[in-house]
Amino acid sequence: MAKKKGKSVGVIGLGSMGLGVARTLLSKGFQVHAFDVRPEVVKAFAKQGGIAAANPAEVGANSPVLIVLVVNAEQTEEALFGRNGAAPRMARGSVVVASATVPPGYAEYLGQRLSQHGIHLIDAPVSGGAARAASGQLSIMSSGGRAAYRQAQPVLDAIAVKVYRLGEQPGMGSKVKMINQLLAGVHIAAACEAMALGIRAGVDPNVLYEVISNSAGASWMFQNRVPHILAGDFTPLSAVNIFVKDLGIVLDSARKLTFPLPITATVHQMYLMAGAAGHGLEDDSAVVKVFQHLSGIALPAKRVRARPTATRRRAPAIRKITKKKAKRKRRG
Repeated sequence: MAKKKGKSVGVIGLGSMGLGVARTLLSKGFQVHAFDVRPEVVKAFAKQGGIAAANPAEVGANSPVLIVLVVNAEQTEEALFGRNGAAPRMARGSVVVASATVPPGYAEYLGQRLSQHGIHLIDAPVSGGAARAASGQLSIMSSGGRAAYRQAQPVLDAIAVKVYRLGEQPGMGSKVKMINQLLAGVHIAAACEAMALGIRAGVDPNVLYEVISNSAGASWMFQNRVPHILAGDFTPLSAVNIFVKDLGIVLDSARKLTFPLPITATVHQMYLMAGAAGHGLEDDSAVVKVFQHLSGIALPAKRVRARPTATRRRAPAIRKITKKKAKRKRRG
């Protein structure tokens, strides 16, 4: 067992995001109780200084603040109320920080159910990816009561660079995350479509990436995901199936509001096509493979992933070469 350091906190879910959060909390002096359905991951985390739990109930019993960072509402429900669930073992006045991307209606329901146990809920979806989770620089879109924030604020501050407090009722955090996922999913699919067209048109994809990254068509997702395509490396950081789920939540929520989302609906079909073609567990940038299947374009072969920031360093050199060529033409 790890030596007790500071205030206890629990983390259920040690995936790419949850593990980064747990490690960040350890590095900032928290005593971190952790559980994941993969025993080997829990064991490895214990070797790094965490406290391994055999089930969610053990985490709940030792955690005045419990972060649940799993994939969806079903896994959140299982972690809290399933067999050996955490909620029945948590002390009254404890706080659950629920960080999975879930339908807003589920977040509202979860708040009501936890309150029956005397437990506070902060509806707190996160954004930033595995790298920012590991460095304590997440953005958290949250909503919950004042008492919950008083209890959980030190934990939130440790793992996030921005904690948005969007109201006192659970569900508002999930509504804002839903909009974020709409944009993220659309931007990734648009980036893949653009790169696929460029390849088909005969443009060097590396040059295309550099030019677009320094032009008005750039987006954060373009600069972050296209290097995966250029490297031919679709090891999942966020998988295609995640956006099948998340954009499904967006569309279901919009349908209940009788609100049309034609672009989102089309993009959802692109992720479904990628999943149906066998790429569901690959990185979400594997949506580009839909165009490979349709048109036969040759995607870059696998190599070490390019770094997104490399573009901005190389771009000035390209501009200088262009100017030199222009001078030569004028002289000629």
